[in-house]
Amino acid sequence: MNPDIQKERQNATFNVEKLTNILDGSPEKTKRRREIESMVLNDPDFQEQDPNFLSRSQRYDQAVRKSAQMILKLREFGISDPDEIYYYKNCVHPDRPEPLDLHLGMFLPTLLNQATPEQMERFFTPAWNLRIIGTYAQTEMGHGTHLRGLETTATFDPSTQEFVLHSPTISSIKWWPGGLGKTSNHAIVLAQLHTQGRCHGLHAFIVPIRDMDTHVPLPGVVVGDIGPKFGFSEVDNGFLKLEHVRIPLDNMLMKFAKVEPDGTYVKPPSAKLTYGTMVFIRSMIVGQSALALAKSCTIAIRYSAVRHQSELRPGEPEPQILNYQTQQHKLFPVLAAAYAFTFVGQYMKDTYRRISDIHAGDYSQLPELHALSAGLKFTTWAANAAIEVCRMSCGGHGYSRSSALPDIYVEFTPTCTYEGENTVMMLQTASLLLKN
Repeated sequence: MNPDIQKERQNATFNVEKLTNILDGSPEKTKRRREIESMVLNDPDFQEQDPNFLSRSQRYDQAVRKSAQMILKLREFGISDPDEIYYYKNCVHPDRPEPLDLHLGMFLPTLLNQATPEQMERFFTPAWNLRIIGTYAQTEMGHGTHLRGLETTATFDPSTQEFVLHSPTISSIKWWPGGLGKTSNHAIVLAQLHTQGRCHGLHAFIVPIRDMDTHVPLPGVVVGDIGPKFGFSEVDNGFLKLEHVRIPLDNMLMKFAKVEPDGTYVKPPSAKLTYGTMVFIRSMIVGQSALALAKSCTIAIRYSAVRHQSELRPGEPEPQILNYQTQQHKLFPVLAAAYAFTFVGQYMKDTYRRISDIHAGDYSQLPELHALSAGLKFTTWAANAAIEVCRMSCGGHGYSRSSALPDIYVEFTPTCTYEGENTVMMLQTASLLLKN
């Protein structure tokens, strides 16, 4: 142990273990988290080559192998609690997104929230067993945050009891969904529903996109990888063009909205239910902001404790840079924000679970949930700026990928855009506040 870090830790004026328990939720959760971390870190199946020295294709291949192992291990150890799965996944893929992110984080939750019991049996069970690997295809080349502008169509044909999915323009091509480029064989596609000559807005449809055995794209499906991005090297973000692709009537997610065999449209109790998956992810983003901040300021503060710089008086030892007021001015507010975001992230997660219990039929709090999750996306702006402060606080060493700070910044930055571009999200929250 570096003596400077040892000295700082011995000077703590609070009970570190008690604070750890508060952050985890309870002493039992801390114990379980550590058990899971130990399971992963001591498992030879998760050993990897340093991704910093691998090509993008090699990083993807390595991530796919680890993700497959992760699913097998979760089954082997009987880990099914969502928080425990999250601990396990974070240890397997530290600081990095992975190819099954949208399958686990959007495809399965959408089925849970919007599928009928029959659809759950038909799609969820094989998806849970990774026979079906899914993604969530919402964003298009021409529209992202403005969902009403999405152009992909799903037109019901009563003569065959099928929907015809079609991308009518270049701007209607689905663009950006993770796992779409190579990994997935199904997609939940958000499309404008047309039946009996009328458009009823966006609805979700389960669309097979690749053969279940050969993985070759199905007829009418043009699909592939969009290429290198600013980070996310392990994720195959893709594009999807649908050319009059037919799917059965019961491939529309119909827990709330329905289309009858004669083409009659049955409205959902609330139009906002279609966007439940986006709100779910936004409710998790506050916690992601807290985690990125916590990691970044931990690295920067530890570095500041061991780094000595500038002889203030001739012959005296160089002081720790943590003792400079300018360094404290940079890092202490970031540390405080990390705690604040952690607790508000826990509150947001609990609020989502409470309000989204829509089985009771009470949809009155959905606008509040939307506004809260949208407004709290400001945490991504704050965290994005603070990660850069932490990187610069480490001088030249912060620029090295060995510090982990460049990768934390690159992998976190997209949260400012996905699930609703931040400026638009702030305006939507402001709109609700003015309305009230």
